[in-house]
Amino acid sequence: MAAFPDLQSFLHELERNGDLKRITVEVDPELEIAEIASRVVKREGPALLFERVKGSAVPLAINLLGTERRIEWALGRSPQQVGAQLRRLIEAATPPDLAKLWQARDLAKHLLGLRPRRVDQAASQELVETPRLSWLPIMKSWPQDGGRFITFGLVLTQDPQTHKRNVGLYRLQVFDDKSTGMHWQIQKGGGFHYAQAERQGQPLEVAVIIGADPALLIASVMPLPEGIDEIAFAGFLRGSPLPLVRAKTISLDVPAHAEIIIEGVVPPYERAPEGPFGDHFGHYSHLAPFPIFHVKAITHRRHPVYLSALVGRPPQEDKYIGQAVQEMMLPLVRVIHPEIKDLWCYYEAGFHSLAVVSVEERYAKEGMKTALGLLGEGQMALTKCLVIVDGDVDARNITAVLRAIRDHFDPAQDFLLLPGVPFDTLDFTSLTLNLGSKMVLDATRDGQPTTTPPVDVAAEALHRLDARITTARMLEGCLLAVQVESGGREVAERLVQSGRTGSAKIVAAVSRDVHPEDLESLLWGIFTRFDPARDVVFSQAELKGSWPVYRGVLGLDATWKTGYPDTIMMTDDIQRLVDRRWQEYGLA
Repeated sequence: MAAFPDLQSFLHELERNGDLKRITVEVDPELEIAEIASRVVKREGPALLFERVKGSAVPLAINLLGTERRIEWALGRSPQQVGAQLRRLIEAATPPDLAKLWQARDLAKHLLGLRPRRVDQAASQELVETPRLSWLPIMKSWPQDGGRFITFGLVLTQDPQTHKRNVGLYRLQVFDDKSTGMHWQIQKGGGFHYAQAERQGQPLEVAVIIGADPALLIASVMPLPEGIDEIAFAGFLRGSPLPLVRAKTISLDVPAHAEIIIEGVVPPYERAPEGPFGDHFGHYSHLAPFPIFHVKAITHRRHPVYLSALVGRPPQEDKYIGQAVQEMMLPLVRVIHPEIKDLWCYYEAGFHSLAVVSVEERYAKEGMKTALGLLGEGQMALTKCLVIVDGDVDARNITAVLRAIRDHFDPAQDFLLLPGVPFDTLDFTSLTLNLGSKMVLDATRDGQPTTTPPVDVAAEALHRLDARITTARMLEGCLLAVQVESGGREVAERLVQSGRTGSAKIVAAVSRDVHPEDLESLLWGIFTRFDPARDVVFSQAELKGSWPVYRGVLGLDATWKTGYPDTIMMTDDIQRLVDRRWQEYGLA
């Protein structure tokens, strides 16, 4: 499939393939669209185009990349093939090898796409409007959201000193017709540019791109090394240069074929409360101060499409985007860490909360060295729990990972706690913004090919041990998940010290809204609700000098705690409304 020059050509292709559904009845951008989209993505249903959005004349597209097949159509090949191409280029160029470069000559058109081309006229500037954000069909996704948010706006900035570009995906809460919040999290390129401008006391020019071609949509969410231009990388993905035009009111070049461009500036030292917002960890992020984006102009096509996205408790559309990004980036990670066989971040845990790396160890504890390296690199630095397994263990299969932990994890030698380190801005479990802790579990064999016989434990026996336990499930003789009414930490401590947890290496106490029989729910409920330094306990712990030594069973208090934001849930009335209108939408 050829590269798509713009969003609308991609929409037409999806419709031609029967993978786009037009919703012709009027729908409300406040909550109703979100409930529809959430149901469709969970069924791996089609992309949606809402042609009549209440309060706006602009149609709204959502769930464009919410299946593996649509990701492949957007890229023109599989994410694995993209990763293989990148690996071939790096191997041919470092050091330059004429034979390998000749073998990679089929990638020439992709390399030619790296340099964007300037144009004088652009579809994205057919009309120029004074700031009026209410003209757009901006969604409110969840009941407790602080307002309406632009959720798929690609934020383009330049470093004030080097003038290198960055395009990132950051949410923008609409404050009024002329201003929004700018949710620059830590470890984000746009945030680095703003920090540089703020140190100089200067405003940062910003262009928000709404409705780009699919290659740029994907490039904008990739954790590329700092300083690598996402627009150039989108050209590589497309196999053709991205056309750019000078913005009307700021000195940035913007995509010529975008649907809508919002131009403006973010002044220094100015903050406003932003949030709450129902985010991909399945909870609302807290209200917090963030910079303010002031809109100077809006340019757009004569008949634009507004592109939106929904995030929330997994799975949502970002499941498929995140998994594709991992496939593309893995070959690059393996260039730096040749011992890595595979690396997988679990969407069920919001990606950053749980990652597993399989390594071919060449010396004792090389896997731990690999883990420390990964935790210092790019977006991997925000990983909360990293598990190391041997190269013959499937890192993407949680049951295989749990068996490796059961057989090979000894906390006295294989557990590492890193307190007081950078934390994902969206992770609330440390109760301190951007600061928390991490843990590493080494489940490699270390030369000891042992197997631990799985020993289960009856839920009734656990309930007799502590009446607050309502149900329990043992996974692979390793992870004992107990659902509790209250007192998660006390229950976890009692269990790990009881000696009555079978072969379990990990005991996790979860809240009533987590269902142990549902693996997706269980991974979400455990890994999004604990901070290692605050919520991990062991059967025994002692200090040898300054070295903490842990023994026995690892316990996790993964229950909802005072100070945590609420779990995302749609209101009953909206669910009933969508139930009632489902056939009217044409989705039955």
